[in-house]
Amino acid sequence: MDQRSLRGVYIVANDKVGENAIALMSSLRLYDPDIPVFLIPFNDDHQQVASRLADLYDVQLFPDLAFLDALTEKIGDIFPRDFLALPNKMRKLAAWFGPLDEFLYIDTDILFFTPVSDTLAYLDQADFIWCDYHYKRGLKDVFSDVVPQQNIFDDEALKDVFNSGLWGSRKSALSLEQLYNVLKDCAAHHEYFDFSSGCTDQPIMNYLVLKTLPRRLNIVKAKPGEPGSWGGSSHFERRGDVLFDGDRPLRYLHWAGTPMCTGGPYRTLWEDYRYRNDPDGKAVFEARPSLRPSKLQQMKQRVKSGLKTLLSKA
Repeated sequence: MDQRSLRGVYIVANDKVGENAIALMSSLRLYDPDIPVFLIPFNDDHQQVASRLADLYDVQLFPDLAFLDALTEKIGDIFPRDFLALPNKMRKLAAWFGPLDEFLYIDTDILFFTPVSDTLAYLDQADFIWCDYHYKRGLKDVFSDVVPQQNIFDDEALKDVFNSGLWGSRKSALSLEQLYNVLKDCAAHHEYFDFSSGCTDQPIMNYLVLKTLPRRLNIVKAKPGEPGSWGGSSHFERRGDVLFDGDRPLRYLHWAGTPMCTGGPYRTLWEDYRYRNDPDGKAVFEARPSLRPSKLQQMKQRVKSGLKTLLSKA
């Protein structure tokens, strides 16, 4: 890394997911107290979360909101609504055009258990990084069978599919012209993508990265023994403030579609991080009635978790 390069983190949030954003930032600041973090607003309803994150964790607001609005409008013009119903879901793409030279993008349904700077260090080896085992699931939630059938990407490239909730890159790796050209290509080929599970940005993100960024690195392949991270995995063990997979501490935990609610997986850990530096928020939380998932919801989640565990071992 150039000593003058600025490394940091982007998150996307609005007031609706403010609680998750606070929990995420609590974990980031515990292990990396000084790293710059910028909030990309999901929409105009972000004043409350922006204020809380600034007060509690020194999170800065993305400095060019006019660019953000223009980017969202342009994406809305490129994609028909039956393809991309909510262009705001692609606002994470603004990370390539913000103030950070090298960055990690992190979804708010994540907790980190290691210094973010350790993960960012892998950008010394690549222009795009991620850290997950999504490739073991094949192309599900990313591409349809049309992509391998038509050789849109070769087999090696298709082993680089990733979850779009945690990834990193550098500002110089992608131009705005490249971005718009690839998005137009996406919009012309709805048949390439697997939206069957409700994923929206993830298929498009994967297409963009595989088309434009050949210097890619999946940390789980670069570091043998890297533990998993999915919040639907029931075997992780809590030791202090960290989850372990056997004797291996997790880098991070990503709920990724797993219910984040009272009684849900690893909820007590999430609550501990959420209220670690916010006693006023904890008092409000404890005054609320308990909301537990129904037995049917719990059963559905157990079935879903079992299926994903089987697929990951296949």
